[in-house]
Amino acid sequence: MRIWPGRTKSFPNFHLRRKKRLLNEGVSRRSEIWLVNWNSARGCEQVGIRPALIIQNDIGNERSPTTIVLAISGSVKMYPMNVYVEPPEGVLSRPCIVKASQILTISADRLEKRLGKLGKATMAKVNEAVRLSLNIP
Repeated sequence: MRIWPGRTKSFPNFHLRRKKRLLNEGVSRRSEIWLVNWNSARGCEQVGIRPALIIQNDIGNERSPTTIVLAISGSVKMYPMNVYVEPPEGVLSRPCIVKASQILTISADRLEKRLGKLGKATMAKVNEAVRLSLNIP
C-alpha cells in the first residue's frame, strides 16, 4: 500500500492499535469530547490526561491515523478565541473553555475515552472561534 511517494510501508501497528480502540470506544466523531493523553507536551501545551474537542470531519476520523482537536481547559480565562462550556454539556464536571487558539493534530492513539458531545449551538460558537483564530473571513 502506497501512502506517499517513496514510502510503501503503512504506519507501524496502526491497524492493531486502531482495532483495539474501535472495539473499546468506537470511531471519534466531530463535536465529541475525548480524554486525550497529552504526555510529551512542550511549552504552553496541555500535559497529562485531559479533555479535548474533536474538530476533524468524520470521514477523516474514520480513515486517518490522526485527528484534529482543540484543547479544553478548566482555567476559565475568556479571550475571543475561547468558547465557554457550562456543565453538564459534553459531560464536563465543571465550567471549562474550548481553546480555539490551540488547534492540534494528534495521533488517534492518544484518544483514551469518549466523554460526551457538544450541542449544535456550542459547536457554532466553536466554528466561529476557529475562524477567528485562523483569520478566515
